[in-house]
Amino acid sequence: MDASARDRIPLRSAGDVARIRAACLIVREVLDEVVRAAVPGVTTAELDRLAHARTRERGAAPAFLGYHGYPASLCVSVNDEVVHGIPSASRRLADGDLVGLDFGAVLDGWYGDAAVTVPVGRVREGATRLLSAGQEALARAVAAARPGATTGDLGAAVQRYVEAQGYSVVRDFVGHGIGRRLHEPPHLPNFGTAGTGQRLVAGMVLAIEPMVNAGHPEVEQLDDGWTAVTSDGSLSVHFEHTVAVTEIGPEILTLPRDGAVSRGEAP
Repeated sequence: MDASARDRIPLRSAGDVARIRAACLIVREVLDEVVRAAVPGVTTAELDRLAHARTRERGAAPAFLGYHGYPASLCVSVNDEVVHGIPSASRRLADGDLVGLDFGAVLDGWYGDAAVTVPVGRVREGATRLLSAGQEALARAVAAARPGATTGDLGAAVQRYVEAQGYSVVRDFVGHGIGRRLHEPPHLPNFGTAGTGQRLVAGMVLAIEPMVNAGHPEVEQLDDGWTAVTSDGSLSVHFEHTVAVTEIGPEILTLPRDGAVSRGEAP
């Protein structure tokens, strides 16, 4: 595949979107089970095994397992871990933790991707405020995903809101297109200038995923080669939906069948 083909933003038919939606429904159902299991005392490896088993039971495959060598089905990022935390049998969730759960599935060659950060037991008020800011940042970015808008509009919506709350936006990781591959064009920074970037048109399918830090935006990668943590040790939250851009506006594909939302998540 030449560079121009790789950089071209795929436009999906209604049938394609239906297939992506089917993968996204599995992502949603599996994530909901994992969220319910994220209680004090559970290991992050147990959450990973649950996600893997429930995905296979539904006839799909975990999208992250083996992706560029990633060793698990689920990314589990705790407290100051921003993204890509590797599940471990020795890491137990504790009361007061914030745990980010990022999961993808592939069904019949089509991908879905979503993430949510949830409180474990009772968390401090500051953590609750950070969770709310991350949820609202995602909601604002999704609302901006309309034909005629630009990728910069989405990033600006996130950045303006997050920084007004006194938090920062992670700049090292971005959202992305999704469909036949887990990561497709366009890149979706969670910061930027409204009116800039690539213009959105109906048929695009986007994985929108703001990452919000309580402190500074800088991150570092741990020696495991995957886990990204805040450089200043501050808390971080991560929320993601797969969204289809339609003629009448954004359609969230990673909502449950009944439209209800999970603990810790915003529509």
